[in-house]
Amino acid sequence: MTNKQDHSIGVESAKSLLEQTLAGAVQDAQTVSPKGESIEALVEGVFIRDTPTHFDERGSVVEIYDTRWGWHSEPLVFAHCFTIRPGYVKGWGLHKTHQDRYFILQGEMELVLFDPRPNSSTYGRVCKIPMSEMNRRLVNIPTHVWHAELNVGNKDVVVIDLPTQPYNHQKPDKYRLPIDTPLIPYSFGTARGW
Repeated sequence: MTNKQDHSIGVESAKSLLEQTLAGAVQDAQTVSPKGESIEALVEGVFIRDTPTHFDERGSVVEIYDTRWGWHSEPLVFAHCFTIRPGYVKGWGLHKTHQDRYFILQGEMELVLFDPRPNSSTYGRVCKIPMSEMNRRLVNIPTHVWHAELNVGNKDVVVIDLPTQPYNHQKPDKYRLPIDTPLIPYSFGTARGW
């Protein structure tokens, strides 16, 4: 009889724990449409082109950029590559005279954007764009938009940037804020970087 009572008390406690934990839980918000497309609004002037990677027994191939896509009105004039180590963030950075066009080759990162442009329809908005070698994409970052890149994976992120102007070594078009600046309403948590 004692075992029966202990069992029923255990069931009642389990229900109570379930109710308690559910009362303290937060339900996930929708992040994608039924077709799997992100529902997050992009910062004004940002556009993305998914670039599928094709695999076979020999390896893979992916197209990075083709002017026939009509994806961007500015020509290709310069290219460089950068990496980010796991757990690190690069940013915040802003360009006044050129746009960045990022293409991810390896790893997983979040591209975080903050729009400080007073006349923009997305003024004051933060936008996160996931980028991954499993779902490669080309992303345009407009002028005057703060951006930072966070490696969320467990290996180096490798990104190709195709900016709309060549790098100016004498007077770089690069403005920086620290990653923990109170001027941008976003936290990278425990990530390191500058």
